[in-house]
Amino acid sequence: MFVYSFKASTLKFFGIIGVAVICLVSLMFFIPSSTKSTTREIATMNENISFDHVKNKSDGQKFLAQYDWEVEDDVIEECEITIPNEFDKVMSQYNEIQKQQGLDLSKYRKKTATRYTYKVTNYPGYSGTVYANVITFRGKVIGGDICTADSKGFLHTFSIPQNTNN
Repeated sequence: MFVYSFKASTLKFFGIIGVAVICLVSLMFFIPSSTKSTTREIATMNENISFDHVKNKSDGQKFLAQYDWEVEDDVIEECEITIPNEFDKVMSQYNEIQKQQGLDLSKYRKKTATRYTYKVTNYPGYSGTVYANVITFRGKVIGGDICTADSKGFLHTFSIPQNTNN
């Protein structure tokens, strides 16, 4: 026969640990996190979009087609760019656009990436020249945008805008 004895302080110690664990688990499940919900929304929005296997200009065209963009066959520009180590105001604003589409250039600071620029042929409600930029690193899309170089230009995520009164 085995006999165990506990001191009151031992029981209190394990009781406090148990309550702390229960509180932590409760907090993780019952307090909504804005980051988690944003990530879920982006994942739902991009659930059918593949950001992988973009290794050349024709892969970039296929990537843009997932968003229903039509682009000219010839790429306007293919160049290497270096993501800066320090983000200035403009780069920080550009990265906020990337975050809206579930991407983040800050993970690629000091890395050399490839940017493909295409001319978009089906931008709704706009007659000017529109470009699509796709930024890749090791065959994966890490950033990009849809923009125009006009004086009253625009720049936004890969998604086709709902309001086309630009």
